[in-house]
Amino acid sequence: MRHFGVSFVVTFVLMALAGWWGYNHGGSAGLLSALWICAVLGVMEVSLSFDNAVVNASVLRHWSEFWRKLFLTVGILVAVFGMRLVFPLLIVSVATGLGLFDVWTMATTTPDEYSRHLTEAHAQVAAFGGAFLLLVFLNFLFDEDKEHHWLGWIEEKLGAIGTGGLAVLLTLAGVFACMSMVPAQDQLSVLTAGVVGVVVYLAVSWLSELLEQDPPAGVETDDAQPSGAGAGAVVATVARGSIGGFLYLEVLDASFSFDGVIGAFAITKDVVIIMLGLAIGAMFVRSLTVFLVHKGTLDEYVYLEHGAHYAIGILALIMLASVKYHIPEWFTGLSGVAFILISLWSSIRYKRRHAA
Repeated sequence: MRHFGVSFVVTFVLMALAGWWGYNHGGSAGLLSALWICAVLGVMEVSLSFDNAVVNASVLRHWSEFWRKLFLTVGILVAVFGMRLVFPLLIVSVATGLGLFDVWTMATTTPDEYSRHLTEAHAQVAAFGGAFLLLVFLNFLFDEDKEHHWLGWIEEKLGAIGTGGLAVLLTLAGVFACMSMVPAQDQLSVLTAGVVGVVVYLAVSWLSELLEQDPPAGVETDDAQPSGAGAGAVVATVARGSIGGFLYLEVLDASFSFDGVIGAFAITKDVVIIMLGLAIGAMFVRSLTVFLVHKGTLDEYVYLEHGAHYAIGILALIMLASVKYHIPEWFTGLSGVAFILISLWSSIRYKRRHAA
């Protein structure tokens, strides 16, 4: 429970804020409604982002303690306030030409209008997020260095013939297919958003690989040196590429979070309650990530990471298809959970076979 202690404290504070907000806008009935909706949104966010937590853990387990703590402090601030509040406001600001303060006023005074503008930008955001997530999945699928192959010889063969170039080619094909499904007046913006998603993934990957090269000459990297024992240790940590990984996880979180924001408007139009509820979910996703890292869960259940990436692949296809077709949020959430549970079951069977 120690991994989730902070999340429970934050949940208590945010639920209190939600109750205060609801009471000021609707009395006792508003208070109860705000608390209920906030709790529902928190659970929804966790269900939609469980696979995100597993992928986060697969990256985070290779980091030093310094970068893990940075991810859990600065990273959570970016995830909660940046991706779940400022990012949607910024999208509406760009779409309408209004300032951020004017958009915030719109969100709090005329939430239906704010929701309409945000929904109108769904195709572009879905193309960006879908392209980024599809590259995450395909590069995992085409990784021939994986020690375990969930789909056996099929996955092993795909790892042998697949390359990063093929992943980009297939993703761009998905973006063009996505573009063909929208009206003519939106095709250029959707195409641009999808290409930007590909560019952002490649840029973050390049930065990560650049920083993961050997530290420059003269930088002390002695493992026996205590953490924080001098500037050399910090520079060496940075030079090992955690900045690139940090950016990768934040963009990954952004791709996941916007779908949750859009889905939240089907439950309530109150942007404050949406932010508080999704923030609770984001905190538990972060705590779950740390739990998986500290417990070594991904090493113990060898196919769990596979299930998370396949869930991301399905989510990417759902996002690209959602530019034209409405796909219920419950289906999106359950499809991810299903892959996680099946991969967990496969991992348990794998452990039993090898134990025997």
